[in-house]
Amino acid sequence: MNLLVTGGCGFIGSNFVRQRLFEPGSPLQRLVNLDALTYAGNPANLADLAADPRYVFAQGDIGDATLVARLLDEHAIDAVVNFAAESHVDRSIDSPEPFVQTNVVGTLRLLNAARLYWTQLPAARKGAFRFLHVSTDEVYGTLAPSDPAFTEETPYAPNSPYAASKAASDHLVRAYQHTYGLPTLTTNCSNNYGPYHFPEKLIPLVILNALEGKPLPVYGDGLQVRDWLYVEDHAAAIWLVLQRGRVGETYNIGGLNEQPNIEIVRAICRLLDRKSPRTDGKSYASQITHVTDRPGHDRRYAIDCTKLQCELGWAPRESFATGIEKTVDWYLARRDWAADITAKKYSRQRLGVGA
Repeated sequence: MNLLVTGGCGFIGSNFVRQRLFEPGSPLQRLVNLDALTYAGNPANLADLAADPRYVFAQGDIGDATLVARLLDEHAIDAVVNFAAESHVDRSIDSPEPFVQTNVVGTLRLLNAARLYWTQLPAARKGAFRFLHVSTDEVYGTLAPSDPAFTEETPYAPNSPYAASKAASDHLVRAYQHTYGLPTLTTNCSNNYGPYHFPEKLIPLVILNALEGKPLPVYGDGLQVRDWLYVEDHAAAIWLVLQRGRVGETYNIGGLNEQPNIEIVRAICRLLDRKSPRTDGKSYASQITHVTDRPGHDRRYAIDCTKLQCELGWAPRESFATGIEKTVDWYLARRDWAADITAKKYSRQRLGVGA
């Protein structure tokens, strides 16, 4: 298989790329990573793959139809996995337009390039071709504490500019399958965490701020509930859907772990108290600071991934306890990775305090 991955230098994309290339017996002949290297795209995430003859990096935008067409044709691509997206809610509130440009217009142009390429493939390769679009549970809106979890049939009700842009991209993917017959798949995931997570997001921000003696900011009362999914479990689910998912279908991917944000922060503090205690003997929990809530902050997300479990036999390997410990260990061992991003690529003028 020759695979085109977009946004492969980002958090989820880089974990997917690494998993696919490092897995024993991987069927990949070539993996082409197209990434524009915006603020969240970090080539250091995949620097150790530079010598792998199966790996090709191309810097560019998914909206560049000429570039995408050339990559598809030159590398005889068999499947596209689209991770490329602007994904930070706070940034979308501050400036929605880049989210529309990347997530809506960019996805449209990527779909069109894929469709034109797909129509010219020989029959056997045309039948095997897939376009998998990676989306989010935020397209479904928000849940009350007693509401059932989101299913694939839950009506879309996005509440932030980010969520609205992803909802629009999901609809475009559906339309290209229904109108043109392009063999698409869509996955909607819950909140990811794990290695290579960009430092503005809740879990890495809390880890790094704690170690630096800074406040641990929590939006409002901190009782916003999210379903936390370890990123490597997510990557494995995407690969499974790409291989065995039914064309035209959507699959929800969840971590089966609903937790309020404040409990996530406290769990991180407990791990750091044990693994890297403060010199004054106090708990890192003393650094927790409640800040003004985000505008329109969704109260609860929860994913029902029964369809994925029953049809494809998927289940997360990591519990939250094991996944968060692995994540804290990773950041403790790679403080230089985060410091390089903070110093060179990102100014924390706006804290990513809510997931």
